[in-house]
Amino acid sequence: MKYLIIALTIIAAIGCKTSTTELAQNDTQEKVYEIQKSDAQWKAELTPAQYDVLRRAGTERPHTSPLNKQYAAGTLICAACNAPVYDNANKFDSGTGWPSYDQAIEGQVERDVDYKIGYARTELKCNTCGSHLGHEFNDGPSDTTGKRHCINGVALAFIPEGEAIPAL
Repeated sequence: MKYLIIALTIIAAIGCKTSTTELAQNDTQEKVYEIQKSDAQWKAELTPAQYDVLRRAGTERPHTSPLNKQYAAGTLICAACNAPVYDNANKFDSGTGWPSYDQAIEGQVERDVDYKIGYARTELKCNTCGSHLGHEFNDGPSDTTGKRHCINGVALAFIPEGEAIPAL
């Protein structure tokens, strides 16, 4: 019995080590997005402001986006690839100067860690092309998710309800 316990302990330790190694390897692999383009292609297709935000993780000035006050029914798509990322029904006025949503369309926005200003923030990126959309904070509406997706308006395009979403 003693040898059985020792053998099981060794097997468990080897299994844990393998899992940790596999996880570390997976963390270092770059995600492959459905839509991939060269930097030159992105520059040619996007406006300078869109390129700065979507591909360089820049931030537009607050209170500059027409989407701040856009509350009509519809879908917000990634301005880089046309993937639907937010339902406008989840929009709220955060008072921050950027369009804010309490949640994304399921599976359409990925979370990443961003250290660009010296500390960790949750970066939100299009799950289809990897473009930067904005950041997630924990000060959203308490009656829904409690999250605030603070999104650059230039990273989005609004498609009114009933209109077809452009192809990717």
